[in-house]
Amino acid sequence: TMRTLIKGAVAASLALASSLASASPLLWQDNSLTYLYGKDFEVDPPIQQAVTFEHVSGWSFGDLFLFVDSIHYNGAQDAAGNNSTWYGEIAPRLSFGKISGRELKFGPITDVLLAGTYERGRGDIKNYLLGPGFDLAVPGFDYLQLNTYYRHSDSPSDVRSSWQITPVWAITLPAGRSDILIDGYIDWIVDNDGDGKHANLHFNPQVKYDLGKAMGWKAKQLYAGIEYSYWKNKYGIKDSSAFETDQNVTNLLVKVHF
Repeated sequence: TMRTLIKGAVAASLALASSLASASPLLWQDNSLTYLYGKDFEVDPPIQQAVTFEHVSGWSFGDLFLFVDSIHYNGAQDAAGNNSTWYGEIAPRLSFGKISGRELKFGPITDVLLAGTYERGRGDIKNYLLGPGFDLAVPGFDYLQLNTYYRHSDSPSDVRSSWQITPVWAITLPAGRSDILIDGYIDWIVDNDGDGKHANLHFNPQVKYDLGKAMGWKAKQLYAGIEYSYWKNKYGIKDSSAFETDQNVTNLLVKVHF
């Protein structure tokens, strides 16, 4: 079945990435911790604080991104009675260009990859994603990726499939003695099979000032700024006057790279 195929393919890509990592050199890596504070969240309690660990690395066969959020509700509780929650993703990509040793360039595309993601959250949140990814060279961008996925939810209470399009980007702008970094992603679930769930779009950019560079420290190490979260039909729940699910939140953030 498609469900078995997508789970098997993501598991295989994760296993292949793990096995290749033991034999292939790590080209680069970056780790960070981010603190966020925001108000006016929808569906979940309105005031939230979060600490996020992120890792991104480049390998001779592709790249890897993962993050884990620890989210706290300032004494409030969600619908399940929890005063905090957690959520994480691991997203390896296998580069056909690197593995084959050939350049796969045409137009703005600089590489073609097999992109997979495993999403896991508190309770029964469990999703598998797999599909083609593309690295793009576009003037003005530090990097630009476009990943397209077949998305399968394996949560016992909500088994369904859909398609997802996820662009990821970063832009650096000079600002006096320092720089402003604008990076982020869009998760656009373009359809949802079954009843009760809707297509939804999550636009999540960060605008950060390189505070470390401005203070004469090492560049790209300490940032301060905001994260904006626009989520139409959050969690696939249709927005209505009775239950608002269209989210507009501006978080304050501090981010440290190490």
